[in-house]
Amino acid sequence: MKNQTVIGIFNTATEAKQAVQELKSAGFELDFVDVSQASSSDAGSNNSSTNGTTAKSAGDAAGRTSDNVGGFFSSLFGSNSDEAHTYAEVTRSGNSLVTAQVDTAEQARKAADILDNAGAIDVDSKAAEYGVKNSYTAGRDNGQRKKDDSKRDQADGMTAKVIEEKLNVGKRTEQTGGVRLRSRIVEKPVEASVRLREEHVTVQRTPVNRPATDADFKTFKEGDVTVTESAERAVVAKQARVVEEVSLGKRVTEREETVRETVRNTEVDVEQIPRKMASGNANQPGNPKNT
Repeated sequence: MKNQTVIGIFNTATEAKQAVQELKSAGFELDFVDVSQASSSDAGSNNSSTNGTTAKSAGDAAGRTSDNVGGFFSSLFGSNSDEAHTYAEVTRSGNSLVTAQVDTAEQARKAADILDNAGAIDVDSKAAEYGVKNSYTAGRDNGQRKKDDSKRDQADGMTAKVIEEKLNVGKRTEQTGGVRLRSRIVEKPVEASVRLREEHVTVQRTPVNRPATDADFKTFKEGDVTVTESAERAVVAKQARVVEEVSLGKRVTEREETVRETVRNTEVDVEQIPRKMASGNANQPGNPKNT
């Protein structure tokens, strides 16, 4: 059985449902989280809940108040509590109510933070905006109200709030740099040497003085003798080859950083005020000390 209830009032049902989803994401059981919509025109009949826990609690307390909303808050704060009246009136004005039942104070603080971050309204400010007044004090006479205010002022004067700041260190990711690969085509002149062969026809005349032979007479006729020349020429061809691959990857490193900051907290010193002595015994100039 949960022993603490955290309340958040929202302007719209959408905000309230979003708050419930955030509670669910934070690990709170939806069996103990409710969202209800109250209508200012009919607070007792137009009241819906996601799973019935809030409505049941309201119904249990309905015998002490005029409607379920008032009964629910009376069961939490007490039947004559200013807070019960204020919360009930603000909820009746058409706002959505989210309740979370928890076991520990730590869970209660966590749930309250989630509801605040989700947009829960400031009940006191909204009550002032609606002009809500406490019904159980409205009928008292002025003397009784002044007496109650005097008691409240005295109680406030005897209270010192101790406020303490806590350091919460989180992390966020920032872009610190990067590497971009960009390819482009460049041209550069190159040289290569090749040895080329050429043929040349040479004509050589040799003077001869001898008698002609039968072999000479066989060639003694008209005819053509052709000798061709050839030469090698450089032929250029290109072949593309992959000579390197460039790829990008990531290497993750971790480092530990010490965050130094100052936090504030309130220190309350209790000082005993000495009892005021009678004027005849006071050690003042002109008054001798009694022995």
